[in-house]
Amino acid sequence: MNVLPFEKRVHVVAALVEGNSIRSTERLTGVHRDTIMRFGVQAGDGCARVHDALVRGVRANVIQADELWTFVGKKRRNVTFSDDPVQVGDQYVYLAMDSVSKLIISYRIGKRNLANTTAFIRDLRHRVVGKPQLSTDGLQFYRNAVEAAFGPDIDFAQVDKDYEVPVTPEAAGRYSPGRIIREEKRVVVGEPDMDLVSTSHVERLNLSLRMASRRFTRLTSGFSKRLRNLEAAVGLWVAYFNFCRVHETLRVTPAMQAGITDHVWSIAELLRAALDDQGPAPVAPKEPEHDPEPIAVGMSAKQAGGLSAEYKRSKRFRVIRGGRA
Repeated sequence: MNVLPFEKRVHVVAALVEGNSIRSTERLTGVHRDTIMRFGVQAGDGCARVHDALVRGVRANVIQADELWTFVGKKRRNVTFSDDPVQVGDQYVYLAMDSVSKLIISYRIGKRNLANTTAFIRDLRHRVVGKPQLSTDGLQFYRNAVEAAFGPDIDFAQVDKDYEVPVTPEAAGRYSPGRIIREEKRVVVGEPDMDLVSTSHVERLNLSLRMASRRFTRLTSGFSKRLRNLEAAVGLWVAYFNFCRVHETLRVTPAMQAGITDHVWSIAELLRAALDDQGPAPVAPKEPEHDPEPIAVGMSAKQAGGLSAEYKRSKRFRVIRGGRA
């Protein structure tokens, strides 16, 4: 049986996580679209195992959770009695992130109901330690789910927003919500800091996923045909976001900021871990043997890490404060 070369696999993943469709990835890499689809499921499943193995014991003081809408096969209004209601129609991507490190701690794909919400919050409980503060939207299922998973060991508040109702038929048919006309913050459990009660960070994460995965970018032409492929695509992107993508504000990856790893993973490194049948072992941050050398302002952690040892010994960097490097 023909096996796709590893370099080609890396190129395929690099294209998929940057918002390319299956057919555009086919044109860029020269790999047939059927092969891309099959490998995408394999890589997504492996990345889900990487996430499950490494994203545990997270100390997150402030967590935000939200749901991102999409659909599989057809929209809800077109679902018929002959369709499987679980596999077809509206689907939601539950996302929970650490507001400080930007790490995606937990995610789940499925219908927006009590069962999926409970499973999502239970998974979040198993991955965090301590007593975090949690902010969600006004979805009613969160109340019972959080109480069942965390009990009193959480400070939980919800942000309830009301949007302006569209008045024209064209606006009513669009997915984008109207202008926010009211926002109310409600304490559900504990004593959360109301200044930190927000869903802004996770809503920005929703935008990142929608722009970086072609299945979410355009609702009418890039949607998933099967739930299995949607789950794999989300698993692939979440692992890439946590371990490979350098955050523009943090200048490191979310996994580095959270202390899960000590370096920026390449896509090749992520794939090697994902395709290893034995699964990856947790990577503990290395303790520096000496004080790190200062890095010039404007150089990313990835760029600095790529410098050779000889170059580091021959060149000294200095920090320029109060201006650009």
